[in-house]
Amino acid sequence: MHNKQTKQYRQASLPTKQHECPQVWLTAYDAHTAMLAEAAGVDVILVGDSLGMVSLGFDSTIPVTLEHMIHHASAVVRGRQHAWVVCDLPFGSYQQSPEQAFASSAKVLQATGCDAVKIEGGQAMAETIRFLSERGVAVVAHIGLTPQSVKKLGGFKKQGLNEQAAERLLKDAASVSDAGAVAVVLECMPEALANEITQQLEIPTVGIGAGQGCDAQVLVWHDVLGLNASNPPFAPAYANLRQDMIHAIETWANDVRKRGVPCK
Repeated sequence: MHNKQTKQYRQASLPTKQHECPQVWLTAYDAHTAMLAEAAGVDVILVGDSLGMVSLGFDSTIPVTLEHMIHHASAVVRGRQHAWVVCDLPFGSYQQSPEQAFASSAKVLQATGCDAVKIEGGQAMAETIRFLSERGVAVVAHIGLTPQSVKKLGGFKKQGLNEQAAERLLKDAASVSDAGAVAVVLECMPEALANEITQQLEIPTVGIGAGQGCDAQVLVWHDVLGLNASNPPFAPAYANLRQDMIHAIETWANDVRKRGVPCK
């Protein structure tokens, strides 16, 4: 297993600016979904703390623990062959100090074999990002709508809608880039603002609900496949697997009740 993970890590590469063809990022939470994502040509797999809502039944990402993330990221790494794997650091595991963030990052990287960690926050987290980067940790930043701060933000709302808020996000983006982040997720902000940030930064931007001008796009696995009862407005479903799965299980259940299931 050690040799396999070493080979996988060497095959993975840092995300880059994609002026012509944006990179494709997708969440995954276990080995099987990681294999399917890679088979479909996904460039980067994000083990998001969104797993708290789509897999663990929480109403936000806040209850997710470092142990949850390690459990799921380890499975994803076992399922990937060459895709770059990013693991979210969950709420409370990095905000206290740069030293806490490094301890959490080291634990995740050593336990899972993933390639990078992702943390939420702009200017306030720049010192932490610099601290991690200077110690060899690849950090993906995340600004705009930051789900771990949803209680403070008052819900899942688009950010940067007025001049003052937009200026703050521009400064957030510059701060995390200058601090050494290898990429930055731009979530739920006006397309024009995301485009401006993308043009100003030398590091790749990863959009989610931020228009089509970013260097990469990321969505949640369940949204792409239509597994949820409803999707955010910026995340169209490309299939209706929720209904297909319900139909398949209903059909099998009916066969069981009629003793019509093949037993040989």
